[in-house]
Amino acid sequence: MPSVLPEGEPAPADGSLPATALEGVGKRPFGFYVHVPFCTVRCGYCDFNTYTATDLGDGPGASRDTYVDAAIAEVRQARRVLGDVDVPVHTVFFGGGTPTLLPASDLTRLVEAIDAEFGLVEGVEVTTESNPDSVDAAALARLRDGGVNRISFGMQSSVPHVLRVLDRTHDPERVPRVVQWAREAGFEQVSLDLIYGTPGESLADWSASLGAALACGPDHLSAYSLIVEEGTALGRRVRRGEVPGGRGPDDDDLADKYLLADETLQRAGLGWYEVSNWARTPRAACHHNLLYWTGADWWGVGPGAHSHVGGVRWWNVKHPAAYAGRLHRDTSPAHGREVLAEETRRVERVLLETRLRQGLPVEVLHAAGSEALPGLVRRGLVDAGPLAADRVVLSVTGRLLADAVVRELLD
Repeated sequence: MPSVLPEGEPAPADGSLPATALEGVGKRPFGFYVHVPFCTVRCGYCDFNTYTATDLGDGPGASRDTYVDAAIAEVRQARRVLGDVDVPVHTVFFGGGTPTLLPASDLTRLVEAIDAEFGLVEGVEVTTESNPDSVDAAALARLRDGGVNRISFGMQSSVPHVLRVLDRTHDPERVPRVVQWAREAGFEQVSLDLIYGTPGESLADWSASLGAALACGPDHLSAYSLIVEEGTALGRRVRRGEVPGGRGPDDDDLADKYLLADETLQRAGLGWYEVSNWARTPRAACHHNLLYWTGADWWGVGPGAHSHVGGVRWWNVKHPAAYAGRLHRDTSPAHGREVLAEETRRVERVLLETRLRQGLPVEVLHAAGSEALPGLVRRGLVDAGPLAADRVVLSVTGRLLADAVVRELLD
């Protein structure tokens, strides 16, 4: 959840949506994203909308104790905005921040509220992110008993000096323990998140992290290259040359580490389904993220959360106190919105679906994009396999250069 809100037109105070956006609601997959903005400490690389207790103080609406009540109020507001149409919920995703800093009872109370207002489909995917040091066996059991069935642990690395550069505070030896506790609690899907390209991380370090992650037996693994964002503590350290090696991530190093990750994970039985994500089975894929990548509908609950319904995108005010205050006044927390033009939606579809293993239907491309395809195939960037006639599917080399491939498809 980026900390800087985009430009846009003012959002209506009652949160209402254009009639065109409401057409088809309930016929497309629908999910809830719940942003929990609290952290014990802020990691140096993080650019998300997060706050420590020191940042927030004890002002009205800034308390963790009352946060879930405000979030439930937004769920009820979503029900009013979307009207009486049946909108079954396919996915719920708690992100942050660190959602598991809240009591398990708060998170499960939110799941109950979503179910009461909308209804959860059979087999609903309910995910929470978690830091390894923010849960214990008892908390995980309470989460699972309350309907959370998928958990994603922020492992990032197994190498202590890499974790220190990232300002991660957990003990890497705790990761296999929390995964075991999650299994014992009955979690159906366990995912681990890794980051590669941290200054000072060698290829051997990255290989060790991959091995440690796989030793935990995850169903899903995400591996993201480190992006040094302006305005973060890490960004300032890189600018001053205070990180190991004196500089930020190197493109060649990132490429080598991506290729190592793909080879290692596929050999271990996890296949890629999105450029930065691998799953042991199709069911183990993150179906909530697939809503984003395929342009479905979702409602983002929480400060700074983004939503999309029927071609309208909007985003909430950032600060938890401002967010809670608006809901207390029965006003929409939306700060701004954008009604997407058809061409904008097409461009975003090319940007996102090209990153998927299932690929982008060729019919979405304009003439110039279709004409670029043979050249991309000849250069080994796009797969020439059985899907090639109907869909654009990136090769492993194309995944390394996904942004460049998309630019050619859109020229």
